[in-house]
Amino acid sequence: MYKLSYTERFKKAFNNLTNNEQIQFQNKMRLFVENVLHPSLRTKKIKGQKDLYESSINMDIRIIWYFENEELVILVDIGHHDILKKF
Repeated sequence: MYKLSYTERFKKAFNNLTNNEQIQFQNKMRLFVENVLHPSLRTKKIKGQKDLYESSINMDIRIIWYFENEELVILVDIGHHDILKKF
């Protein structure tokens, strides 16, 4: 099981989500901490980035994250699919 840490950027973006999107995030994180490669998360490495990954919360919302170590995942950003353009 992974532990999660959140960047300030992530926290700010999370607060801009709707209540429904925040609930969807919380539900998906239950799967995420057990298995970051769970099929419903559609996790993949971000092209052109050495250590960044993206996972889907729903068909539109993505989280950007990386492994800090074998036990800790850092959540960098969350938002609509176009957040990938930042990376």
